[in-house]
Amino acid sequence: MDKVEKYKKIVRNFVEEIYSWGGEYEDNGVENQLITDDEHGHYIYAGVGWEKNVTKWFYANFIHVDVKRDGKVWIQHDGTDLRIAKRLVTEGIDQTDIVIGFHPPHARA
Repeated sequence: MDKVEKYKKIVRNFVEEIYSWGGEYEDNGVENQLITDDEHGHYIYAGVGWEKNVTKWFYANFIHVDVKRDGKVWIQHDGTDLRIAKRLVTEGIDQTDIVIGFHPPHARA
C-alpha cells in the first residue's frame, strides 16, 4: 500500500471513530453527517439541522481533513478538543506530512 492510500485509510478510520461517538442523530434535532470521499481524499464530519426548542438552523463542520496526492494530510478544520494532528501522528502519519491548513502559511513551520 502506498503512502497516500495508507494515509487515507488512517484518516477515514479516525473520522469514522469520532462519528461513532455521536451517532447519526443528536437529541437536539441536529443530524450528524459523515462525508468520506476516498477517491479524492476528503473526510468531513459535520452537523446540520433545526435545533429543537430553539428554532434555529445549525450547520457546522466539526472535522475536515484532506489527503492530497502528494501525500500531505491537510487539517482544514478541527472543531474539537481532540488535537487531531497529534492523534494522526500516533496512528501512523508522519508529522512532516501534516499541514494545519487553517493556520496562515508563515505559521505552519
